[in-house]
Amino acid sequence: MEIQSRPIAQLGESILREIAPVIDNIAAETVQQLAQEMLLTLENSSGVGLAAPQIFESTRLIIVASRPTKRYPYAPEMAPTVMINPEYTPTDTVLEKDWEGCLSIPGIRALVPRYPSIRVVYYSLEGERKEVTLAGFVARVFQHEYDHLNGLVYLDRVENNRDIISEQAFFKLIAA
Repeated sequence: MEIQSRPIAQLGESILREIAPVIDNIAAETVQQLAQEMLLTLENSSGVGLAAPQIFESTRLIIVASRPTKRYPYAPEMAPTVMINPEYTPTDTVLEKDWEGCLSIPGIRALVPRYPSIRVVYYSLEGERKEVTLAGFVARVFQHEYDHLNGLVYLDRVENNRDIISEQAFFKLIAA
């Protein structure tokens, strides 16, 4: 089983608009290899999360891997977590706006409303059912990646086009 970094689908690719099917056999070698290739692809990027559709695989697998990067200098440190067939429920009723970007939509950022705290249920690579509460930046990353499983990108959630800026303007904004 050779693990390779994979190309990232860009906005306009039809796979980013598909609803990904559930994974029936977590132990399948194809699922295990996909997870390893996603981990490598994410490690080689400056992203903090990745969904299988972003590497041209329509299946319900995401990775949340918050860490400070050039793109997200203030991200908290978190070990990469593979989440298979994830689901979530908000633990807050109020949405909060914050900045997001996406490896599939380079060069821009936008203010996106998301739940600041969520309860997540998913399966690990070993097939174990896990339940966690995520908050703040990590909750935002999860919801962003989860949207990819349902054919959505973060721009679909933007409330006002004025909330979309260039990445260059974003970096000036956070440096101020």
